[in-house]
Amino acid sequence: MTDLSHTFAAAADKPLLQVKNLTKRYGARIGCADISFDVYPGEVVGIVGESGSGKSTLLSCLAGHLRPDQGEVIFETAQGARDTVLMGEAERRRLARTDWAYVHQNPRDGLRMGVSAGGNVGERLMAIGARHYGGIRDKAIDWLGRVEIDAGRVDDRPSAFSGGMQQRLQIARNLVTAPRLVFMDEPTGGLDVSVQARLLDLLRGLVREMGLSAIIVTHDLAVVRLLADRLMVMKGGHVVEAGLTDQVLDDPQHEYTQLLVSSVLQV
Repeated sequence: MTDLSHTFAAAADKPLLQVKNLTKRYGARIGCADISFDVYPGEVVGIVGESGSGKSTLLSCLAGHLRPDQGEVIFETAQGARDTVLMGEAERRRLARTDWAYVHQNPRDGLRMGVSAGGNVGERLMAIGARHYGGIRDKAIDWLGRVEIDAGRVDDRPSAFSGGMQQRLQIARNLVTAPRLVFMDEPTGGLDVSVQARLLDLLRGLVREMGLSAIIVTHDLAVVRLLADRLMVMKGGHVVEAGLTDQVLDDPQHEYTQLLVSSVLQV
Protein backbone atom coordinates (compact mmCIF):
# COMPACT_ATOMS: atom_id res chain seq x y z
CA MET A 1 0.00 0.00 0.00
CA THR A 2 1.43 3.37 -0.98
CA ASP A 3 1.33 6.57 0.99
CA LEU A 4 -0.59 8.17 -1.88
CA SER A 5 -3.69 6.05 -1.32
CA HIS A 6 -3.70 5.83 2.47
CA THR A 7 -6.82 7.96 2.88
CA PHE A 8 -9.01 5.75 0.73
CA ALA A 9 -7.30 2.56 1.83
CA ALA A 10 -8.33 3.33 5.38
CA ALA A 11 -11.97 3.39 4.29
CA ALA A 12 -11.88 0.29 2.08
CA ASP A 13 -10.68 -3.26 2.54
CA LYS A 14 -9.16 -3.54 -0.92
CA PRO A 15 -8.63 -1.54 -4.10
CA LEU A 16 -11.35 -1.53 -6.72
CA LEU A 17 -8.68 -1.48 -9.43
CA GLN A 18 -5.02 -2.49 -9.29
CA VAL A 19 -2.70 -1.57 -12.15
CA LYS A 20 0.62 -3.40 -12.16
CA ASN A 21 3.58 -2.65 -14.42
CA LEU A 22 1.41 -1.70 -17.37
CA THR A 23 3.35 -1.14 -20.60
CA LYS A 24 2.28 -0.44 -24.18
CA ARG A 25 4.63 0.08 -27.12
CA TYR A 26 4.03 1.14 -30.70
CA GLY A 27 7.00 -0.43 -32.39
CA ALA A 28 10.06 1.34 -31.00
CA ARG A 29 7.95 4.12 -29.47
CA ILE A 30 6.72 3.85 -25.89
CA GLY A 31 3.05 4.58 -25.30
CA CYS A 32 3.19 4.03 -21.54
CA ALA A 33 5.83 2.26 -19.50
CA ASP A 34 5.82 0.25 -16.27
CA ILE A 35 2.90 2.07 -14.65
CA SER A 36 1.47 0.86 -11.34
CA PHE A 37 -1.21 2.38 -9.12
CA ASP A 38 -4.41 1.52 -7.23
CA VAL A 39 -7.88 3.04 -7.30
CA TYR A 40 -10.00 2.64 -4.19
CA PRO A 41 -13.81 2.75 -3.98
CA GLY A 42 -15.04 6.34 -4.08
CA GLU A 43 -11.70 7.69 -5.29
CA VAL A 44 -11.10 9.87 -8.35
CA VAL A 45 -7.64 9.66 -9.93
CA GLY A 46 -6.56 12.27 -12.46
CA ILE A 47 -3.93 11.74 -15.15
CA VAL A 48 -2.44 14.83 -16.77
CA GLY A 49 0.20 15.59 -19.36
CA GLU A 50 0.66 17.26 -22.71
CA SER A 51 -0.29 15.63 -26.01
CA GLY A 52 1.88 12.56 -26.59
CA SER A 53 2.58 12.05 -22.89
CA GLY A 54 0.93 8.63 -22.89
CA LYS A 55 -2.14 9.45 -20.82
CA SER A 56 -4.65 8.48 -23.52
CA THR A 57 -2.77 5.25 -24.26
CA LEU A 58 -2.87 4.40 -20.57
CA LEU A 59 -6.60 5.06 -20.32
CA SER A 60 -7.27 2.95 -23.43
CA CYS A 61 -5.32 0.05 -21.94
CA LEU A 62 -7.19 0.35 -18.64
CA ALA A 63 -10.59 0.42 -20.34
CA GLY A 64 -9.79 -2.54 -22.59
CA HIS A 65 -9.69 -0.55 -25.83
CA LEU A 66 -6.01 -1.42 -26.30
CA ARG A 67 -4.18 -4.55 -25.25
CA PRO A 68 -1.01 -3.77 -23.29
CA ASP A 69 2.24 -5.54 -24.08
CA GLN A 70 2.73 -6.41 -20.44
CA GLY A 71 1.22 -5.79 -17.03
CA GLU A 72 -2.03 -6.46 -15.19
CA VAL A 73 -5.29 -4.55 -14.76
CA ILE A 74 -7.03 -6.25 -11.86
CA PHE A 75 -10.64 -5.25 -11.22
CA GLU A 76 -12.64 -6.35 -8.20
CA THR A 77 -15.72 -7.83 -9.85
CA ALA A 78 -18.74 -9.20 -8.00
CA GLN A 79 -17.21 -12.64 -8.48
CA GLY A 80 -13.79 -11.62 -7.21
CA ALA A 81 -10.60 -10.04 -8.53
CA ARG A 82 -10.05 -10.52 -12.27
CA ASP A 83 -7.23 -9.48 -14.56
CA THR A 84 -9.16 -7.73 -17.32
CA VAL A 85 -6.20 -8.03 -19.71
CA LEU A 86 -6.78 -11.79 -19.76
CA MET A 87 -10.55 -11.56 -20.20
CA GLY A 88 -12.18 -12.70 -23.42
CA GLU A 89 -13.79 -10.07 -25.62
CA ALA A 90 -17.35 -11.07 -24.68
CA GLU A 91 -16.62 -10.86 -20.95
CA ARG A 92 -14.90 -7.51 -21.33
CA ARG A 93 -17.88 -6.16 -23.27
CA ARG A 94 -20.25 -7.24 -20.48
CA LEU A 95 -18.04 -5.47 -17.96
CA ALA A 96 -18.11 -2.30 -20.07
CA ARG A 97 -21.94 -2.42 -20.13
CA THR A 98 -22.38 -3.03 -16.42
CA ASP A 99 -19.66 -2.18 -13.87
CA TRP A 100 -17.70 0.19 -16.11
CA ALA A 101 -18.57 3.34 -18.04
CA TYR A 102 -16.56 5.42 -20.51
CA VAL A 103 -17.11 9.12 -21.18
CA HIS A 104 -15.53 10.14 -24.49
CA GLN A 105 -14.14 13.56 -25.27
CA ASN A 106 -16.35 13.71 -28.35
CA PRO A 107 -19.86 12.80 -27.16
CA ARG A 108 -20.73 11.51 -30.62
CA ASP A 109 -18.36 8.62 -29.92
CA GLY A 110 -20.39 7.66 -26.86
CA LEU A 111 -23.93 8.24 -28.12
CA ARG A 112 -26.16 6.67 -30.74
CA MET A 113 -26.97 9.73 -32.78
CA GLY A 114 -29.95 8.15 -34.52
CA VAL A 115 -31.65 7.22 -31.23
CA SER A 116 -33.60 9.63 -29.01
CA ALA A 117 -32.10 11.12 -25.87
CA GLY A 118 -34.34 8.92 -23.74
CA GLY A 119 -33.44 5.91 -25.86
CA ASN A 120 -29.73 6.54 -25.34
CA VAL A 121 -30.18 6.48 -21.57
CA GLY A 122 -32.66 3.61 -21.71
CA GLU A 123 -30.30 1.37 -23.70
CA ARG A 124 -27.85 1.35 -20.82
CA LEU A 125 -30.64 0.31 -18.44
CA MET A 126 -31.72 -2.49 -20.76
CA ALA A 127 -28.11 -3.70 -20.91
CA ILE A 128 -28.35 -4.53 -17.20
CA GLY A 129 -31.72 -6.23 -17.51
CA ALA A 130 -34.39 -3.51 -17.28
CA ARG A 131 -37.42 -4.42 -19.38
CA HIS A 132 -40.39 -2.31 -18.19
CA TYR A 133 -40.81 0.44 -20.77
CA GLY A 134 -42.55 2.88 -18.44
CA GLY A 135 -39.94 2.46 -15.74
CA ILE A 136 -37.10 2.87 -18.22
CA ARG A 137 -38.63 6.03 -19.67
CA ASP A 138 -39.28 7.51 -16.22
CA LYS A 139 -35.70 6.89 -15.14
CA ALA A 140 -34.38 8.33 -18.39
CA ILE A 141 -36.43 11.50 -17.86
CA ASP A 142 -35.21 11.73 -14.28
CA TRP A 143 -31.60 11.49 -15.43
CA LEU A 144 -32.09 14.07 -18.15
CA GLY A 145 -33.19 16.42 -15.40
CA ARG A 146 -30.17 15.54 -13.30
CA VAL A 147 -27.86 16.59 -16.12
CA GLU A 148 -29.88 19.74 -16.81
CA ILE A 149 -31.66 18.64 -19.99
CA ASP A 150 -35.33 19.56 -20.17
CA ALA A 151 -37.64 16.55 -19.92
CA GLY A 152 -39.46 17.80 -23.00
CA ARG A 153 -36.40 16.85 -25.06
CA VAL A 154 -36.60 13.17 -24.14
CA ASP A 155 -37.68 12.20 -27.66
CA ASP A 156 -35.24 14.50 -29.46
CA ARG A 157 -32.20 13.00 -31.11
CA PRO A 158 -28.73 14.05 -29.90
CA SER A 159 -28.01 15.63 -33.29
CA ALA A 160 -30.48 18.36 -32.32
CA PHE A 161 -28.46 19.18 -29.17
CA SER A 162 -25.53 21.54 -28.68
CA GLY A 163 -22.10 20.07 -27.93
CA GLY A 164 -22.48 20.77 -24.23
CA MET A 165 -25.90 19.13 -24.12
CA GLN A 166 -24.58 16.12 -26.01
CA GLN A 167 -21.85 15.73 -23.40
CA ARG A 168 -24.38 15.98 -20.58
CA LEU A 169 -26.50 13.34 -22.32
CA GLN A 170 -23.47 11.07 -22.64
CA ILE A 171 -22.85 11.49 -18.90
CA ALA A 172 -26.47 10.56 -18.15
CA ARG A 173 -26.22 7.50 -20.39
CA ASN A 174 -23.10 6.37 -18.56
CA LEU A 175 -24.11 7.09 -14.98
CA VAL A 176 -27.75 5.97 -15.03
CA THR A 177 -26.75 2.43 -13.98
CA ALA A 178 -24.42 3.63 -11.18
CA PRO A 179 -21.26 1.98 -12.59
CA ARG A 180 -18.52 1.09 -10.15
CA LEU A 181 -15.74 2.64 -12.24
CA VAL A 182 -15.93 5.46 -14.77
CA PHE A 183 -13.24 6.29 -17.32
CA MET A 184 -13.29 9.90 -18.57
CA ASP A 185 -11.25 11.08 -21.54
CA GLU A 186 -11.03 14.89 -21.64
CA PRO A 187 -14.69 15.24 -20.59
CA THR A 188 -14.69 19.03 -21.05
CA GLY A 189 -12.43 19.17 -24.10
CA GLY A 190 -13.56 21.17 -27.13
CA LEU A 191 -16.27 23.08 -25.26
CA ASP A 192 -16.54 26.83 -24.73
CA VAL A 193 -15.17 28.06 -21.42
CA SER A 194 -18.59 28.91 -19.99
CA VAL A 195 -19.95 25.50 -21.04
CA GLN A 196 -16.88 23.80 -19.53
CA ALA A 197 -17.45 25.51 -16.20
CA ARG A 198 -21.10 24.46 -16.07
CA LEU A 199 -20.24 20.88 -17.03
CA LEU A 200 -17.49 20.72 -14.40
CA ASP A 201 -19.90 21.85 -11.70
CA LEU A 202 -22.34 19.16 -12.83
CA LEU A 203 -19.66 16.45 -12.85
CA ARG A 204 -18.32 17.45 -9.46
CA GLY A 205 -21.79 17.25 -7.94
CA LEU A 206 -22.52 13.83 -9.45
CA VAL A 207 -19.12 12.41 -8.48
CA ARG A 208 -19.58 13.40 -4.86
CA GLU A 209 -23.29 12.56 -4.67
CA MET A 210 -22.81 9.07 -6.13
CA GLY A 211 -19.45 8.34 -4.51
CA LEU A 212 -18.05 7.46 -7.91
CA SER A 213 -14.71 5.84 -8.55
CA ALA A 214 -13.21 7.39 -11.65
CA ILE A 215 -10.07 7.82 -13.71
CA ILE A 216 -9.94 11.13 -15.56
CA VAL A 217 -7.47 11.94 -18.34
CA THR A 218 -7.07 15.61 -19.22
CA HIS A 219 -4.55 18.27 -20.15
CA ASP A 220 -6.54 20.80 -18.09
CA LEU A 221 -5.24 21.20 -14.55
CA ALA A 222 -8.42 23.03 -13.52
CA VAL A 223 -10.40 19.87 -14.24
CA VAL A 224 -8.29 17.67 -11.95
CA ARG A 225 -8.14 20.39 -9.32
CA LEU A 226 -11.93 20.26 -9.06
CA LEU A 227 -12.54 16.55 -9.55
CA ALA A 228 -9.52 14.41 -8.65
CA ASP A 229 -8.42 13.25 -5.21
CA ARG A 230 -5.06 12.06 -6.49
CA LEU A 231 -3.01 13.06 -9.49
CA MET A 232 -0.50 11.37 -11.79
CA VAL A 233 1.64 13.47 -14.13
CA MET A 234 2.85 11.76 -17.32
CA LYS A 235 5.64 12.64 -19.72
CA GLY A 236 7.04 10.46 -22.48
CA GLY A 237 4.98 7.47 -21.39
CA HIS A 238 6.22 7.57 -17.80
CA VAL A 239 4.67 8.83 -14.57
CA VAL A 240 7.06 11.54 -13.42
CA GLU A 241 5.13 12.67 -10.33
CA ALA A 242 2.15 11.43 -8.33
CA GLY A 243 0.43 12.40 -5.12
CA LEU A 244 -2.60 14.10 -3.61
CA THR A 245 -3.90 16.60 -6.16
CA ASP A 246 -3.52 19.75 -4.08
CA GLN A 247 -0.02 18.76 -2.98
CA VAL A 248 1.15 18.10 -6.53
CA LEU A 249 -0.34 21.29 -7.95
CA ASP A 250 0.59 23.56 -5.03
CA ASP A 251 4.09 22.20 -4.51
CA PRO A 252 5.25 20.37 -7.67
CA GLN A 253 8.55 18.56 -7.28
CA HIS A 254 9.39 17.43 -10.80
CA GLU A 255 10.58 20.08 -13.26
CA TYR A 256 8.01 18.99 -15.84
CA THR A 257 5.15 19.37 -13.35
CA GLN A 258 6.54 22.76 -12.38
CA LEU A 259 6.46 23.74 -16.04
CA LEU A 260 2.86 22.60 -16.45
CA VAL A 261 1.72 24.50 -13.34
CA SER A 262 3.65 27.65 -14.20
CA SER A 263 2.32 27.71 -17.78
CA VAL A 264 -1.24 27.67 -16.41
CA LEU A 265 -0.47 30.46 -13.97
CA GLN A 266 1.00 32.62 -16.73
CA VAL A 267 -2.03 32.32 -19.02
